[in-house]
Amino acid sequence: MFTLNRLQSGTAALMALSVTVGTVAPFITASPSFAQTSFSDVSSNYWAAQFIQQLSQRGVIAGFPDGSFRPEEPVTRAQFAAMVNKAFQKAPQRQAINFADVPSNYWASSAIGQAYTIGFLSGYPGNRFEPNQAIPRQQVLVSLANGLEYAPSANTESTLQYFNDASNIASYARSPIAAATQKQIVVNYPNVKFLNPTATATRAQVAAFIYQALVSSNQASAINSPYVVAVGSTTTPTPIAVTIPQGTAIPVKYDKADKILVTKDETAPLTLTVSQNVITQEGSVVIPAGSQVIGQLKPATGGSQFVAEKLVLTTGQEYQLNASSEVITKTERVNKGTSTGSIVKNTVLGAGAAAAVSAVTGDRAIATEEVLGGAGIGALIGLFFGRNSVDLVAIDPDTDLQMTINQNLLVSFK
Repeated sequence: MFTLNRLQSGTAALMALSVTVGTVAPFITASPSFAQTSFSDVSSNYWAAQFIQQLSQRGVIAGFPDGSFRPEEPVTRAQFAAMVNKAFQKAPQRQAINFADVPSNYWASSAIGQAYTIGFLSGYPGNRFEPNQAIPRQQVLVSLANGLEYAPSANTESTLQYFNDASNIASYARSPIAAATQKQIVVNYPNVKFLNPTATATRAQVAAFIYQALVSSNQASAINSPYVVAVGSTTTPTPIAVTIPQGTAIPVKYDKADKILVTKDETAPLTLTVSQNVITQEGSVVIPAGSQVIGQLKPATGGSQFVAEKLVLTTGQEYQLNASSEVITKTERVNKGTSTGSIVKNTVLGAGAAAAVSAVTGDRAIATEEVLGGAGIGALIGLFFGRNSVDLVAIDPDTDLQMTINQNLLVSFK
């Protein structure tokens, strides 16, 4: 029987780090054979886990002394230079220069010099390198495309139209990024359509970019990830059909509020976001984090229950989904005279709950943006006139809306 498990990460006997002047240089490893491949803050279903694991096995990246990787931390130009040199073996393309802001005893002086001579990185006017500057995503992609001597194989602007934020790409970066896109170096999480070119590159993002650059130059095997941009691909992968079995859990989140209030009798529309990748035991992502689950909160015996209707993957694929949460029976009492401010703070209400709160408290000013679906509540208020209190189902989105699939779900991925 097919089962879904978290991808198992390897363990390591020893973590190899380079430390200079009391500062950890986490991107430099002494030897791939001793590289750490499991990190305390990189779960097996983290979107970049496989990229990080593969690069750590190669000795390109390393973690910190506490066993963490800190995937969301920014990367500096000096750190990126160190990674590039570990990842790619290439003959010098130009003469070395001495950057004015990189002293000879700086921890990454040699790495910066080498990254310059092999064509991956250049400096700024005034003979400066800015080694401690956080590197933007577009600079990383330009560096990899230039260092690997890639040029666009199709029209630059047509390729870049794939990205919804293509207008934010700097003029100097457009041609190299088009080449990187066509070579499938670009990895965009959580939405493949947004490049976020000016955003600072994180450690996880840089790991993904570098690994894909290795794949593009036939130095590594491809990783199946829904976040790799496939524009310009010369071959179309054959879709693989996978059955996700009944009983599989789908981890979800709701970022718009800390609490949801509904009456026991109402139905309210609700869209949730998949919070973690759902993967096969072979490591293939079948439901990527960032996908949406569209459904409704519905009355159930003793409370309310989320019932899913549709799954929309990050790729835009849609599937009918038969899944539901447990019945939520916790309640919160709203009494006459209670301040609505304390009730609606960080809370979203169903239309029925909003009408109940308005009628019981006497406050008619509950905003429509606080109501699920923006439903009108005026016609419902009369149902609660004369009440001194009302009990509402109180839902914690972080714990109460986790759901399981009630019927086998067939999905396809490439």
